[in-house]
Amino acid sequence: MYSTLITLHSLFRWLVLVTLLISIYRAWKGMTTGAVFSRTDNAFRHWTATSSHIQLMIGMILYFQSPLVDYFLKHFRIAITSMEFTFFGMIHSLLMLVAIIVITFGSALAKRKTTDREKFKTMLYWFSIALIILLIAIPWPFSPLANRPYFR
Repeated sequence: MYSTLITLHSLFRWLVLVTLLISIYRAWKGMTTGAVFSRTDNAFRHWTATSSHIQLMIGMILYFQSPLVDYFLKHFRIAITSMEFTFFGMIHSLLMLVAIIVITFGSALAKRKTTDREKFKTMLYWFSIALIILLIAIPWPFSPLANRPYFR
């Protein structure tokens, strides 16, 4: 089951990133061209939020099953001195949670806006903030905080 969750986690991380990027692009394009907020735009808004929620659930299950996090929680005073344990035990999970909250908030706000321009602007603003937070929270191979390969 654990390996299945890791596979799902890997798939959904890319799905979240791709849908988020497409949503940001569509919002930018719609806002700059004065386009109508179409069913496709709304679908990308919805699927960005939905895929991020699924990723959150998978991530939470993996978080509490992770031996790294288990060590971090049981040996907090020692683990907090290690940047890798601190990153995966606290920073990564908190930033990802904040990013998903921002996506959810932006999606809900955009859905309730009355004009197409406001919908695009709201999506662009909130989803871009979420993307920045996600990029900070990713354990890039070049990160000084913690690093992981692009593909496992």
